[in-house]
Amino acid sequence: MDLRTFLLQSPDLSDIACAEGFAARWKRRHFDKGAQVSRQGQPETDEYVVLAGCLVSSICDEAGKEVCVGVYVGPCVVTPNIARTRDGVSLVSISATTDATIARVDSNLLSELMIASRPIRDWGNTVLRDALSEKAEREWCLAALGGAERLTWFRWAFPGYEAIFPHTFIASFLGMTPVTLSRLRSREKQGP
Repeated sequence: MDLRTFLLQSPDLSDIACAEGFAARWKRRHFDKGAQVSRQGQPETDEYVVLAGCLVSSICDEAGKEVCVGVYVGPCVVTPNIARTRDGVSLVSISATTDATIARVDSNLLSELMIASRPIRDWGNTVLRDALSEKAEREWCLAALGGAERLTWFRWAFPGYEAIFPHTFIASFLGMTPVTLSRLRSREKQGP
């Protein structure tokens, strides 16, 4: 999907001229499967829209343990820069799990565009609100639900993603081991 078409899906950017002008400020880039879009601990100033393909965001601790904190299937917006950076440095790594095409724009430029244009400001605020809501939902899921219920929530919140992403990412995203996820899935197939 092209960025203009994606932006026009938002009720905030229904004006074709506004969406075209906004889309013209973004740069398009292709990433091969396995490529890093952003690296934890490195400078990061961009906002991303996945136009095609799949990405994951993850956090790696000093011991090398990686935890998946986001899954993205294009077309969609990646969690906004303000929620994944601190002082201009990325708190997460973002990588392509398939070949992917993204559009990117500098977050400072996006802020300027939001100040200058109410439709762009409304679009940006909606994106941020939706991202924060999704993060809060996941936090609630991790804190309040058991393993089987987490998997049920994942299937409801991200339909079809179980067939798209490696189960190691899904297990990590749900706060469980791959073995636990595999057992839950096997138990489901066997029935009660």
